[in-house]
Amino acid sequence: MKMHNADQNCGIAQAALVLGDWWNVLVLREVARGHTRFDALAAELGLSRKVLTERLGRLVAQGVLRRSLYQRRPVRYEYVLTDAGAATLPLLVAMQDWGDRWVLGDGSLTATADEEGAEHARVHALVGTRLPDDLALPGTHGPELPLVAPGARATVLFTYPGTGIEWDPSLRGAAGCTLENRLFRDARAEFEAADVAVRGVSTQLVHEQEEFARAEEVTHPLLSDAAHQLSAALRLPTFRGAGRLRLKRLVLVVDEARVVRHVRFPVTDVPHAVEESLRLGAATIRQ
Repeated sequence: MKMHNADQNCGIAQAALVLGDWWNVLVLREVARGHTRFDALAAELGLSRKVLTERLGRLVAQGVLRRSLYQRRPVRYEYVLTDAGAATLPLLVAMQDWGDRWVLGDGSLTATADEEGAEHARVHALVGTRLPDDLALPGTHGPELPLVAPGARATVLFTYPGTGIEWDPSLRGAAGCTLENRLFRDARAEFEAADVAVRGVSTQLVHEQEEFARAEEVTHPLLSDAAHQLSAALRLPTFRGAGRLRLKRLVLVVDEARVVRHVRFPVTDVPHAVEESLRLGAATIRQ
């Protein structure tokens, strides 16, 4: 592609060389979702082997993906994000947020969702899907905590916009994060008796989560998705509030094999969602 001289020093123009291609963006979307092997990528994208090979080669050459050998006979590679590739995740999530609001939606800023909308359909389609194996997040219990608690019957993952924030009263669905964490905290004994683990996830920084956990005596792990790894992997709905992209409130019940068994979204009744997540987690059949 011939570029104007001014574009050589323009970060937007240079980024467009990588992200301005439809298939490049969708390949990165699928790799972020955990589809790292050639056949899986071809199946998800519906691409011919020739076109996929070309796009993967470009992304490797541009330093966004790297090939990792997983089989020697015959030789097979998987494609994983480099540091530069991982840095595109916030861009992908921001693109999704813009598309959800301005293309698939009516432009309204909201922390919840309509049951007839694209976000609702996308989140509920997670039932039956498996979380990426190597996805772990930093949080109040250490630098890398697995999303699914080892040995537990089920893990409840609940996402929330953020604690300790004065939300605009007109922003539907944002308030109630502190209440939600308190309710999960207060039900700790019931969840432990049912062998159901609990993890809260927000895009807040770890030190913000730690301050809140100390103040509220929250014992369940709070995980930071500030780098948008989980948001990109599951294509979770977001909204922009108080200066950053934030996760909309939802609940996933995941079994010990990392398969999503139940989804609650949108969450409009927080106490009921906590009670229901305990019931669904306790009813999850061990693998």
